[in-house]
Amino acid sequence: MNQSVPRRVFLLTLASSGAVLATGAQAQAQAQVDEKDPKAAGLGYVANAKRVDVKKHPKFAVSQNCANCALYQGKPADKVGGCPLFAGKQVASAGWCSAWAKKA
Repeated sequence: MNQSVPRRVFLLTLASSGAVLATGAQAQAQAQVDEKDPKAAGLGYVANAKRVDVKKHPKFAVSQNCANCALYQGKPADKVGGCPLFAGKQVASAGWCSAWAKKA
């Protein structure tokens, strides 16, 4: 009987670590924001800041991109990262939208 307790603990540990790994894999597999998505289009999101229409967004500065935005949740070197404006999706670090805010 004493052998079943460690086995049960092992199986529970194995099951919970599998759930953690699945969650991590799911986070990595998040889709990127589509520029044609209504919310993205409303914010003027582009995956490459070099394509920002300056006539529509006169406050845009060439040095601005998602990687140096206060809302960007990825590391500056990452190609994509999370953004609270687009929950469940990732933005390109080279992208830009009208909600850009300078990192402190």
